[in-house]
Amino acid sequence: MSTDDSELEEIRAARRAEIQRQIEARADEQLQSEEQQAVASQEASALAEAMRIILTPEARQRLANVELTREDVALGVKRHLVNMHNEGRLNVPVDDQTLKAVLARLNSNRRDSKIRRI
Repeated sequence: MSTDDSELEEIRAARRAEIQRQIEARADEQLQSEEQQAVASQEASALAEAMRIILTPEARQRLANVELTREDVALGVKRHLVNMHNEGRLNVPVDDQTLKAVLARLNSNRRDSKIRRI
């Protein structure tokens, strides 16, 4: 075997090792992603079950409507309601009017934009 052949074989071996590391890294990333999705799914199902207990059907419908347009706000409201329920600061079941008040309170820090025509 000549020097060129041994150098070529070293380059091939290094490339195979690099490809193997990339494959393992991708597998690790995919596993972490699947674990994160599983945790998110568990949280979503736990929140959904809690909303069935905490909210009246009308309030659940209102929250579902909010979730269609502002998913982040709805998630925050759900977490807030669960926390209040766990602390005993919430009368169950929460009706639509109470949910409106909670939504208004949590959205009170949003700025209102007004457009004036001159």
